[in-house]
Amino acid sequence: MALGDAILVCLTERPMTGYELAKTFDSSIGFFWKADHQQIYRELTRLREKGHVQAREVVQSGKPNKLVYTVTLDGRAALRHWAARPSSPPSIKDDMLVRLCALDSVDMEPMRVDLMARLEHHRDRLARYERVLKKRFPHGATSLDDTGKLLALHLGLRHERAVVEWCEEALQTLQPAAGDSNVTPISEGQRDIKA
Repeated sequence: MALGDAILVCLTERPMTGYELAKTFDSSIGFFWKADHQQIYRELTRLREKGHVQAREVVQSGKPNKLVYTVTLDGRAALRHWAARPSSPPSIKDDMLVRLCALDSVDMEPMRVDLMARLEHHRDRLARYERVLKKRFPHGATSLDDTGKLLALHLGLRHERAVVEWCEEALQTLQPAAGDSNVTPISEGQRDIKA
């Protein structure tokens, strides 16, 4: 997936300024496809050059004029073409997981601090997803577009819950045990992965 494809997805909802697009991106697609505002503005320029979006200048009094972007017919065709291609499963690049593979060579206390920070990050994100679910989908999906967004949100909720549980398990496991050991052994019950 390219950033341009993600921008086209956002712009299919309604015409937007670059600022509105960046804000919409941050609160929706940005949960699973990161881009900063400068990247979005650069990509909007490229999409205009390709003919995938058009911009209409809106004159404002007392403020600079703004550009409102819409998807063109060519842009919709490009989006359909992109959506018809098979997706690639994401790869994981997580330095914490690599450090866990060398647990006997790292200092335990910084590892615990890092795990706590990660736990809080994922708890916060889970709470944010739950707020989105309650505010945006109190009665479930009411359209095909909502169905897609709700399915993505459900995966996000499951992911965040799983990571929160894993962080809690890791912190419990890496607590100092009685004696000289740096960790508490993982019990049989903890080893069983919940389906």
